[in-house]
Amino acid sequence: MKLKFGKDKKAETDARIKVLGSGCAKCRQLEENANTAIKNKGLDDVVLHINDMVEIVSYGVMTTPALVIDEKVVSTGKILSAKEIEELI
Repeated sequence: MKLKFGKDKKAETDARIKVLGSGCAKCRQLEENANTAIKNKGLDDVVLHINDMVEIVSYGVMTTPALVIDEKVVSTGKILSAKEIEELI
């Protein structure tokens, strides 16, 4: 199951920033920080939160939360700050 946060269905497939995780507090915090980073950079991106474990493992991720930017896993197992995410975008 995918949780989609955004304006339209197209955002689900076009999302370049994804948070992988079960939806725990750490995952939600990473998602919030990613949204803050997007806002700070003046971007119009949407963060897609993926909580399907099969899909998470397909990225090679074994520890969540994880952050994916442009289909590349850039962080696993920790909560990046908004500032750290801004530098990765």
